[in-house]
Amino acid sequence: MRKEQYRDWLAANLERTGKSQSDLARHLGIEPGKVNKVLHGTRKLQLHEYEQARVFFGIEDDEDRPNVDLIIRSKFLSAPVVGKVEAGAFREVDELEDDSERLEIVVPADDKFPSARVTVFDVVGDSMNALAPRPILEGDRVVCVAYEDVGRSLPLRDGMVVVVERSRDGGHTREWSVKQLEVYEDRVECHPRSHNSRHKPIVIDRDLEADDGVSVRILAIVRRVVNDIPLS
Repeated sequence: MRKEQYRDWLAANLERTGKSQSDLARHLGIEPGKVNKVLHGTRKLQLHEYEQARVFFGIEDDEDRPNVDLIIRSKFLSAPVVGKVEAGAFREVDELEDDSERLEIVVPADDKFPSARVTVFDVVGDSMNALAPRPILEGDRVVCVAYEDVGRSLPLRDGMVVVVERSRDGGHTREWSVKQLEVYEDRVECHPRSHNSRHKPIVIDRDLEADDGVSVRILAIVRRVVNDIPLS
């Protein structure tokens, strides 16, 4: 698909639905400027962005799908590195949402969840250094799919590795951390897997709300761990 075709398709659907560029960018997990570039004909939508835009616009039938080269599915995609996962580190929301210099890396497309948003987190700390069969170490990057996009078809279960978000201070500060789930009838336990005993599990009831004024939610499902090997 040529850039002007993306531009025309996107502009037509924004006008049809009355939705805003910023809301679309938030839904896609990208900077608003990237949506603006599409509308100016200087950038293409990636396949996963296009699929999520269809969801955003409520497009379900195939007759709305452009019948050009977009249907050729890429094996790789560009995913944003959205921040750090570090157990016990609460940060200001403004700091976490500063995407002015957000890095993007190329990762393999997820065949099981082709339409889900993909995000990447930098791992800090040792809270998952005993995870089996493969530990998650400081300096790793975890490649994830948004739980919001897959939760209806993928129920939480034992052994699932997730990114957990805890918010406090009225939502002004929050922590992102990687945990492994233990799922019980009345609760979900989010466990560190660490040789460091200071890391403790987060125990929440079935409505995913802790009873200590801290709001908890599953943010993403970890699908891959990557790390570059130093040259020397």
